[in-house]
Amino acid sequence: MSKPAVLFLLIAVLSGALLALPDQATWLTSTAKVTLTMSSVALAVALLIGKRVKFDPILR
Repeated sequence: MSKPAVLFLLIAVLSGALLALPDQATWLTSTAKVTLTMSSVALAVALLIGKRVKFDPILR
């Protein structure tokens, strides 16, 4: 796994852990949701660019 992919994975895990906060911290949980979404998309892109996910368009 590439270094950016590991970084985005750690950010996604940490922001996912912030979702377990009490309901009083609504701004923090909404920020965590946005961060989790963005880091998950960035992780998928980093994995595709790093060619760790093999995509074979030819169906056999």
